Amino acid sequence: MTVDLPLVARGKVREVYDAGSDRLLLVASDRISAYDVVLPTPIPDKGRVLTRLSVWWFEQLTPVLSSFGATHHLVSATDVPAAVAGRAMLVRRLEMLPVECVARGYLSGGGTKEYERTGSIRDVVLPAGLVEGSQLPTPVFTPSTKAEIGEHDEPIDFPRVVSLVGAERAEELRELTLALYRRGAEIARDAGIVLADTKFEFGLSGGGLVLGDEVLTPDSSRFWPADTWAPGSVQPSYDKQFVRDWLTSSGWDRVSAPPELPADVVAATRERYVTAYERLTGTPFA
Repeated sequence: MTVDLPLVARGKVREVYDAGSDRLLLVASDRISAYDVVLPTPIPDKGRVLTRLSVWWFEQLTPVLSSFGATHHLVSATDVPAAVAGRAMLVRRLEMLPVECVARGYLSGGGTKEYERTGSIRDVVLPAGLVEGSQLPTPVFTPSTKAEIGEHDEPIDFPRVVSLVGAERAEELRELTLALYRRGAEIARDAGIVLADTKFEFGLSGGGLVLGDEVLTPDSSRFWPADTWAPGSVQPSYDKQFVRDWLTSSGWDRVSAPPELPADVVAATRERYVTAYERLTGTPFA
């Protein structure tokens, strides 16, 4: 992929280019990361899935954003260079807020581990007796820091969010994050998918709150088949948990260079991403 624009930033999955006039071009690659490391083996079509699904979700979530006086950053997914068509979005340039806005409706992953140690996730106290995969009584806001490549996002409590963005903005982020999660979970449920958790990123434009980055993709969310959901164990998923599980079973120490993914793991991961797209949108991926 060659884009004749100035490169602004390169992330784990995306390249960001200066598109002029307060615009950026976000290009989603087929790279996949796990445990804060970019793996050496790409997943075919992953970037296209992330882009197309984000574009679809921006449209679905516009009414929720509007009810908060907020918008999203997408300008166009078609007015992009031909070399990156299908995997790029032209977006508004934002002043990004320094918080990962995480919403959880189910207990899983790092949330389960912290709950088992403390009975809570940071300052969010949870009921006793929950297990991996349990549905929470109500969705919760469990934000984290934004980490650089190779670093780890660290959970933070709500007072820390207040210290970063101010009390009024922090409350707005919490309420909007949970409203977006609830709407996303409702849409996913109708498609036979459990939206266990997800993260959103927000920025400011002209002082107004804007939803940015990617939205409700298999990279930023945990998607579980609703018909097999059963609390008490790790759930089958339509996201990159499959890759994490393979890496764990491979014996990789998370210190040395990560191993290449076998062809069957690559194919199965691609299938999960495509299935998530098709089930959520109701349209075939081609």
